[in-house]
Amino acid sequence: MKPWAPLAVAMLTAACGDTAAPPRTIAGADATQGLAVIQRAGCAACHVVPGVDWPRGRAGPSLKGFGASPLIAGRLPNRPDVLTAWLIDPPSLAPGTAMPPSPLTEAEARDVAAFLYTLDDR
Repeated sequence: MKPWAPLAVAMLTAACGDTAAPPRTIAGADATQGLAVIQRAGCAACHVVPGVDWPRGRAGPSLKGFGASPLIAGRLPNRPDVLTAWLIDPPSLAPGTAMPPSPLTEAEARDVAAFLYTLDDR
């Protein structure tokens, strides 16, 4: 056995550990208010949103487990600043996306983002 083999095995084993992202939080945002904004803005017309019984849209992806997702729309890093910008104007970040700009204020988008980060199925 090579003298460096045990070190290589230890490094590879460590790399296989839990790589889950830590829970995301947004200072000053209110997840409860975010759910109210989602209901008022009609996000469930396109998305299945846990906590919203009706409507249950199918045009966009389900938001179940969104908090554990590493990406937004399968292409953007799921970080609070990116998510907030995405919620306000998705086409500015991903031209050609089917998700339209929304009338949300920055504060409302931060609250919605805080709510979405509670949707973690881990």
